[in-house]
Amino acid sequence: MRWVRFSNGNGPVYGILEGDHIEEVSGDPFTGFERSRRTHALGDVKIEVPVIPRTFYCVGRNYAAHILERAAKRGETAILPDRPEVGYRAVNALIAHEENVVIPSDATEKVHYEGELVAVIGKKAKHLSEADALSCILGYTIGNDVSERTWQRSDRTFWRSKNTDTFKPMGPWIETDVDLDALQTTVRLNGETTTEFRTNEMLFGVGTFISTMTRYLTLYPGDVIWMGTDGDSPDLKAGDVVEIEISGIGLLRNKFVAEEPF
Repeated sequence: MRWVRFSNGNGPVYGILEGDHIEEVSGDPFTGFERSRRTHALGDVKIEVPVIPRTFYCVGRNYAAHILERAAKRGETAILPDRPEVGYRAVNALIAHEENVVIPSDATEKVHYEGELVAVIGKKAKHLSEADALSCILGYTIGNDVSERTWQRSDRTFWRSKNTDTFKPMGPWIETDVDLDALQTTVRLNGETTTEFRTNEMLFGVGTFISTMTRYLTLYPGDVIWMGTDGDSPDLKAGDVVEIEISGIGLLRNKFVAEEPF
C-alpha cells in the first residue's frame, strides 16, 4: 500500500495511491482511517511531505564505501564504526517532492546531496528485540540529506549545515510493502546517474538501529529514521535537479535554486 499526503485546495489529507489515482481517506495511517469514495488523479494534486514527524532521527556513517571515500578525500585513514549511533535533525528543514531546495546566499560551493532510505514508525515502540524491531514500522519513504560541507566542518552542532530550511526533501509517499533486501538506490544529477548501491547493504540494518534505540527511548507513530547513504556527491549549484529513486518505493525529485535577496 502507498500512503500519500496531499493537498487539493484544502489542507493536507491522506490517501491511498492505486496506479495514478488516489482514494482520499478520513483519518490517517497512524491513528486509524476510513476509505471514502473521493478519488483524485495524482497529477491534479500537490504531494506534501508524507509525514511531519514528532521526532526526526538520522543515522550517519552507515555504509562502508561512503566512509572510505570521504576519508580518502580528506587524506585520512578511515575507521569504520563498531556500533550504531543516532543523531537528530530539524523538522523545519523538511520539504516535499518537487519543492525547491534553496541554497543560502552565503553558502559556499560545497553543497552536497545524499540519497537515503527513510523508515517511518507506525506504532509506539519500546524495548524491541532485533528480531521484532521491524514490527513497529509502517513503511518506507525516501530522503535527500542536503549538507553545506564548509559549515559542517565549522559548526559543532551542524545546526546550519544540515538543518537549514529546505535541506531535507522527503517523499514522495510511504510504501508499506517493502522487501529491504531487494531495494536498489539510484541517485541522478540532471538526469545522469552519480551513485548506485544496494540499499540494504548497511553496516547496521534498520532492525539493529530500532532495537538499539528503543532500549533507551520510545519511538512514536510518525517518527522517521533516515538510514544513511553510500557513495559521494559532486558540488551542487543553482539550477541542478537531483532525483533519488529507490526501487519498489518511488522517486524523489527536487530542484536547487539560489536564495532570493532579502
